[in-house]
Amino acid sequence: MAGRPARKAPTGLKRRGAALWRSMTTAFDLEQHELTTLREVCRTVDAIDALQAVVDRDGVMNESAQGVRAHPALVELRQQRLALTKLVAALAIPADALPAPVKRYGIQGAVS
Repeated sequence: MAGRPARKAPTGLKRRGAALWRSMTTAFDLEQHELTTLREVCRTVDAIDALQAVVDRDGVMNESAQGVRAHPALVELRQQRLALTKLVAALAIPADALPAPVKRYGIQGAVS
């Protein structure tokens, strides 16, 4: 049920994390343990944005004493994306509460 007032966002959230917090707390009546998970989801989204900005600025490769390697921020970005996937799954938002999937077309055809 949408339309409830958003809960106060945790301190320190950036733009996308705060927007996600408002969106989720307005759309869903979350219990305390779910709010704790949502807080970590929002922080992770903000961390992903910060890491992506570093990769965008510096590029994906980094020169070091050991030679050319993947930028450390790129490696951490991948880890944060994996963590985000697990955190979102832990929220267990019912599928019928989410918008219908959009058809995407790629090499293997349409995917829901």
